[in-house]
Amino acid sequence: MQIELRHIHKRFGPVHANNDIDVTFQGGRIIGVLGENGAGKSTLMKILAGYQPADSGDIIIDGRVADYRGPQAAIHYGIGMLQQDPLDVPAFTVLENFIFGSRMRHTEARARLREISQRFGFSLDPDMPVSQLSIAQRQQLEIVRLLALNVRALILDEPTTGISAEQKALLFDTLRSLARNDGMTVLLVSHKLEDVIALCDEVVVLRAGRLTGRGEMPLTTQELVRLMFGQSFAMQERPAAHLGDVILRLEGVHLRDKRLSIEHLNLAVRAGEVIGLAGLDGSGQGLAMRACVGLVKPVAGRVFVGNSDMTGKPYRAFLRRGVAFSAAGRLEEGLVAGLSLTEHVALANERDMLVNWDRARRQTASQLAAYNVRGRPDDLIEQLSGGNQQRLLMALMPEQPLVMVLEQPTRGLDVDSAAWIWRQLLARREGGTAIVFSSDDLDELVAYSDRILVFYAGQIFEIPDASATTIDQLGHLIGGEFEMATIGKRLT
Repeated sequence: MQIELRHIHKRFGPVHANNDIDVTFQGGRIIGVLGENGAGKSTLMKILAGYQPADSGDIIIDGRVADYRGPQAAIHYGIGMLQQDPLDVPAFTVLENFIFGSRMRHTEARARLREISQRFGFSLDPDMPVSQLSIAQRQQLEIVRLLALNVRALILDEPTTGISAEQKALLFDTLRSLARNDGMTVLLVSHKLEDVIALCDEVVVLRAGRLTGRGEMPLTTQELVRLMFGQSFAMQERPAAHLGDVILRLEGVHLRDKRLSIEHLNLAVRAGEVIGLAGLDGSGQGLAMRACVGLVKPVAGRVFVGNSDMTGKPYRAFLRRGVAFSAAGRLEEGLVAGLSLTEHVALANERDMLVNWDRARRQTASQLAAYNVRGRPDDLIEQLSGGNQQRLLMALMPEQPLVMVLEQPTRGLDVDSAAWIWRQLLARREGGTAIVFSSDDLDELVAYSDRILVFYAGQIFEIPDASATTIDQLGHLIGGEFEMATIGKRLT
């Protein structure tokens, strides 16, 4: 299948997200689509998959102009997209989700689901609710569903986020088989350059809405970075920790949600300390982080900020004591879709009962400049790229809190944006702020943490000196291999 995009333009207000893009994708190849946050790559892929209409330009499939609106129409032309968060219905079963968009009867669908799953080594129970599947299994279900609809081009947006090394290997084997054996066009949007190097045959690069580069693999990480930014970026040196007093502690804390429980958690966080939390999604790290900021009430045990017992108090009380939180879901928990940047700044300033909008706009403009956010005070938050949303979240947090608790602070960000975030965090650390962060990027965890807590099914293993561990050791611990580990100890 050959796909040509000709003179594609797309604007969002003043932002020219795609500016006269011309590119051709051949069948039987895996193509990486790279670019910094806000470069326009996700917009381009959503146009191709029918989720966004182009303002102008043509999509040509196998030599013929394809005029379609909506993802179902795109599937009719053989183009399907696997979103970063799979578009399924959690309350429905695997089989019920599989049938969506097709006219198959249950018996036929069950057989087809089994056939495709067996081919690629997927383990999917047709009668299991999707809410009980892992992220990787939900991805597998969506791939199987799209294959059953006879797609010939598959677009994947950050598909390795939140899945294990074994699950990633299975996904990559599947994509290689689809490209090599089935002649499928596979388009991979990813910020993880190691994934691009391991999987792709070629890369295309977007910058500021324009197609600026193309290269045949193999290319090194530094060569890919130069294609994306025109320069190389090195991991910044982290100064040695100067730890102060304990400023946050959990004593005998017992936490529980619908999926797991954490028992007898004892944790002391000291001023100037960086603690990384590792583990697959749903392993308990999110539960522990929310307990640290008052968003989850312990079943038992106490939570202290300094010498103040904060057990059972709401997040607002923690924030007033200097404990700030940023959730992984930027538009779900951290920001408010539909509000402008000025309205976000006004909301964050809880001291003012009435809003002086002229002053709020001036303050917003100042914050945008200080944090290098590419946007204007009256822009809606959803008009910003992921990297600029993350920068704004940083601007909205207290300047020098006691503790910053951050879920996936660089997830989905390009190399430059991630480095910028860490420069801000390390500057606050130098001022005595403690940082507790979770990440699915093992390099990030090892590079920036003083110590690491590994979560697996509610169990916790502590690595007291992150610099003494390796990526391989950390990967084994994330898989639950605690018994043979000699680099730390169990906490629960």
